[in-house]
Amino acid sequence: MSELIYKRILLKLSGEALAGSSGFGIDVSEAEAIASRIKDVYDMGVEVAVVIGAGNIWRGKQGLDRGMDRATADYMGMLGTVMNAMALMDALERSGVYTRVQSAIEMRAVAEPYIRRRAIRHLEKGRVVIFSAGTGNPYFSTDTAAALRAMELDTNVLIKATKVDGVYDSDPKKNSNAKKFDQLSYIDVLNRRLQVMDSTAISLCMENNLPILVLNLWDPQALHRALHGEPVGTLVNS
Repeated sequence: MSELIYKRILLKLSGEALAGSSGFGIDVSEAEAIASRIKDVYDMGVEVAVVIGAGNIWRGKQGLDRGMDRATADYMGMLGTVMNAMALMDALERSGVYTRVQSAIEMRAVAEPYIRRRAIRHLEKGRVVIFSAGTGNPYFSTDTAAALRAMELDTNVLIKATKVDGVYDSDPKKNSNAKKFDQLSYIDVLNRRLQVMDSTAISLCMENNLPILVLNLWDPQALHRALHGEPVGTLVNS
């Protein structure tokens, strides 16, 4: 087996990753499945940070469509990410992986406050760190939070976990002729308006030359192969 090319990664998960067949709520078996994937790379000696969304609990667009204040809707989503982070932490620790949850919104009874140097120290000590509550500010997505934390922690790559094997020019579930991209530039993603991450996150990665790897986390070998430099998913870089 070839040597690891990524030693410290940030894994971006959607909230829907924790939902069961209903697409809503937290399914403990799904949390355990994700924890198993993370444990595989943790056991390889990779330092793992995670940012998770809240689409399985709350989608702000539902409130906005009914006239809800945007900031209120966004703060509700941030609180949802804390619930997801706690569920994933529990699944990881039951599988033997030391884990810490940090929150960008202070709530010391359930999570540490986000402190960059403390987060780096956790990683160096072999703990998985899950970042919740986004950036702590409304109007910023968890995609942007993932890009920001990846830069702050000096990770080697931002891995966007999906249920498809990369980025396509159209929805492969609806178009059997959809073309998969093996590699894209940041500008291509922005110009083509490809749904990799939101434009703020893409721009932030582009300005700091942080590669983004989009892969299917539910493929048992995808993450393992990617960490060894094998061609997996879609790589977005300069």
